[in-house]
Amino acid sequence: MRFDEDAGLDTSEVSDLRGGGGGIGGRVALGGGGLGVVGVVIYFLLSQFGGVHTSGSAGLTGLGSGQQVDNSSLSQECRTGADANRNHDCAVVAIINSIQDYWSDQFARSGKTYRKATTNFFNGGVRTGCGSATSDTGPFYCPADSEVYIDLSFFSELRTRFGAQGGTFAEAYVLAHEYGHHVQNLLGASSRVGNGTGPTSGSVRLELQADCYAGVWGKHATTTPASSGKPLITNVTQDDVNRALDTASRIGDDYIQKNLGNGRVDTSQFTHGTSAQREKWFNTGYSTGDPARCDTFGAKDLG
Repeated sequence: MRFDEDAGLDTSEVSDLRGGGGGIGGRVALGGGGLGVVGVVIYFLLSQFGGVHTSGSAGLTGLGSGQQVDNSSLSQECRTGADANRNHDCAVVAIINSIQDYWSDQFARSGKTYRKATTNFFNGGVRTGCGSATSDTGPFYCPADSEVYIDLSFFSELRTRFGAQGGTFAEAYVLAHEYGHHVQNLLGASSRVGNGTGPTSGSVRLELQADCYAGVWGKHATTTPASSGKPLITNVTQDDVNRALDTASRIGDDYIQKNLGNGRVDTSQFTHGTSAQREKWFNTGYSTGDPARCDTFGAKDLG
């Protein structure tokens, strides 16, 4: 995966909260779409071992103690696609730009307005409109404040703890999934999900749809124009796609319960779908490039 060397980057879509406020509780209210690509799964896993406790409300907002938004470093380092090709943080900025460019255009084509969502980089812990969370929660989207939160060290954890191959496009899949939740929130799909779990639960359908939306963006990544009029992403290879699918296979409920839990698969606790389902729905989005094919709520067979 490569970026156009001359394309400009928009760091205003990111808030950099790193460098302060670590260790802020671990209480995230689970509601309105819940956490993101791995957040609920890690949440469930850790809760079995006493690592995380839920909050009954979503009253905590704003920055944690000592946290300040400081985008000065990003704005200086991440100016062009050339920076994204050599700097990991800048690559993440570029991916976020591309994802939001795609959905802005897609919404406009449908006569709707896409409201951009900020992605927050944090270390250790963060306060959100859904409560406060630690890095153990994994990346997540908070529907209460319509923002994405991620500790970028999570990408290393995907490789070391989950055994994923990793790579820039695999990371893009994670981010595109979170923005899939933002799209769901804007379209009202999040409100269709209750608190239940299980293989056909609303939570599983929501997560698989976000996987599909991630695939849709991936299909259009090299043709979505940036502000310059040219695509920000110039190349996505089959190896990139394979790495994204490998990541999907490592974060299914069944894989995590079996390999990172107690070794037993309990379908009644499914919140994200199986590895095979996650691969299937990402592939559905990627092969068709059509958001309308991502109707997991209407699907009788999730795969």
